[in-house]
Amino acid sequence: MKQVEVGCIGVGWIGGLRAEMLARSALVDGLHLCDIKPATATLDYNDIINNPNISVVFISTTPEANHYPICRDCLKGGKNVMLEKPIALELWEADELIMLAKRNNLKFTIGYSQRFNTKIAYAKKKITDGTLGKVVSVLVSRHLSRALGKKIAKRVRLSPVVMESTHDLDFVFWLLEPAKPVRVYSQGAYGYMEPVNGSHDVMFTTITMDNGVVVMIGGGWNFPESYPNYCSTWIEITGTNGALTLDDTQRDNWLNTEATGQVFPMSTMPGEMVDHVFAGGIGPETIHFVEACIKNSPVMVTPESARVVMEAYSAADLSADLNEPIDLPLTNQTISQIAEFKQKIRAGLNT
Repeated sequence: MKQVEVGCIGVGWIGGLRAEMLARSALVDGLHLCDIKPATATLDYNDIINNPNISVVFISTTPEANHYPICRDCLKGGKNVMLEKPIALELWEADELIMLAKRNNLKFTIGYSQRFNTKIAYAKKKITDGTLGKVVSVLVSRHLSRALGKKIAKRVRLSPVVMESTHDLDFVFWLLEPAKPVRVYSQGAYGYMEPVNGSHDVMFTTITMDNGVVVMIGGGWNFPESYPNYCSTWIEITGTNGALTLDDTQRDNWLNTEATGQVFPMSTMPGEMVDHVFAGGIGPETIHFVEACIKNSPVMVTPESARVVMEAYSAADLSADLNEPIDLPLTNQTISQIAEFKQKIRAGLNT
């Protein structure tokens, strides 16, 4: 059986989950960790890049501004890379990463673990096999607890559509392939999160596809605390021959104790270890990438598809700021407007 040595750059919450999965896998011959915490194996990610035995690298660092430079250096160093979302903060950065991966014939993917959610996979199956007929509409409502929202929002000035609805944009575009998004209109509402990082509490985004399908995605991060890193999602897909409703609100496991009251265990979006098994999408996603590198098979999420998602959520942010729809793909004019919007956000101005 062929094995590989793997490096994990960033072993906090998400990176720690991936590292634990990799440590348990027989496909991994050696596991090398890099984090800013001095208790880990190395403090310098260049130690990972300069190790010729390491062929696969998982990048789970924060803040998100670190994604591009670290991924760029890994790809230049000849490493196959799985990078957590977002692929980059600027479109030109994403383009450079895609170019480097192609030039060096490397596997490069983005951590959109919801494609490994069995409910999402079931929806893909029912669309592909024709059960629903021609898809007419898709609705997604995703809400995170405000404790998790604050954890994310305090480290980076990005909106809920960029940090959370990005997952929904990815899997909806995947469900509807080969259709492409052509128009985005988004609205946001301020509330609890505004004093935290100036972002909306919730954003509702409508996407029109080139085949006429209409998509509505609502994403927010102001739910009261229910469980650490709690995430609740509801999905409705309608077609000419039927409809499919996916309840991913995490209400299938309830725990009620004297100490904590009622909570919803195993209710985080990426999942968590439960003794000898992993409940959630990150587990199989992590092993999938290792297998793709060993077998030289296609990755589930191409970086090109992640770039399409990036265009869509960038358009959503601009749309909410301008209060008007934005056409896709982005033109040079809209890319310039997005750059001006980001500059305003970085200056600390509310839209």
